[in-house]
Amino acid sequence: MSRIIALVLLATFCLSPMTASAAEAPCQTVEVPVSTATVQGVIHGTLCTPPGATKVMVLIPGATYNSTYWDFPYQPDTYSFTLAMNRAGYATFDLDILGTGASSKHPSVLLTSFVQADAIHQVIQHLRGSFGKVILGGHSLGSAMAVLEAATYHDIDALLVTGEAHRVNAVNTVRLFSTDLSPAPLDPVLAGRGYDLTQLTTTVGQRYDAFHRPGTVDPAVIALDEQTKDAFALAAAPDAIGVAILTTYSNSINVPVMIAIGERDPYWCSLVLTFCTESGIRHDEQPYYQSAPRLDTYVLPTSGHDINLHPRAPELHAAVTTWADTVVP
Repeated sequence: MSRIIALVLLATFCLSPMTASAAEAPCQTVEVPVSTATVQGVIHGTLCTPPGATKVMVLIPGATYNSTYWDFPYQPDTYSFTLAMNRAGYATFDLDILGTGASSKHPSVLLTSFVQADAIHQVIQHLRGSFGKVILGGHSLGSAMAVLEAATYHDIDALLVTGEAHRVNAVNTVRLFSTDLSPAPLDPVLAGRGYDLTQLTTTVGQRYDAFHRPGTVDPAVIALDEQTKDAFALAAAPDAIGVAILTTYSNSINVPVMIAIGERDPYWCSLVLTFCTESGIRHDEQPYYQSAPRLDTYVLPTSGHDINLHPRAPELHAAVTTWADTVVP
């Protein structure tokens, strides 16, 4: 039954010209031409701009997600980060990274995280013509790309990191790659979209185990998450993990940073039944953000990895709004 409900919701979403946030702020599709050393293409995104907005949040989804993650098409009052930020007066640009969603497709071997960071930098430059302040936000792999972008180009006013830190739980990360992921062309949702065998997605039925456990999540969210999932290029992992996560490259970031993680996130919290705490994250992460004028941390209680798709997501939205209002007044 939950699968039927999810398919109906998905059909409604696909037929609508606007996303869930359309009722709150005018939204438009934007395609930004980008050119990197190895890739020329287009970044596709949705720009929602409340009247009078002068600040924009550029939002990068995580691995196996596209922009749907930020504006989830189910109970938007709970699960749409975009809607919450628009209501708070922020414009949002929810983007599909290269090779996913409606952005241009390329051989996956070319889609490293540094290439993605370069393309996102060009998106930010495009938006600078319309907005005075830019906050860059990411989730999981998207957060690693955001770290690389911010540390390389110094073109933003604040950085939001969700679902990512520097103390990786290696055991659970290895489990993710070994048991929860499989080639995208073999997946019934993604077959026929032009992905190659080194572009991965979650194996059918593994969405909860990969990104939501051990939290309590609405079954309709899991079903729709399965139907709207995307792929990611395996080539993005080496520099995301090897540079953004395992080195101090982030120490060159010189803007305020907020790190938000689920209390029970299996990839960043302890191996043995101890949960993340705000003070613990701050203690662990401070050495990696020594140039940031301010480092804030937030932990969403009872949540696993996908904090925006947890029933308590509005608490996350409120915390991010308070932080953004403070650091980018």
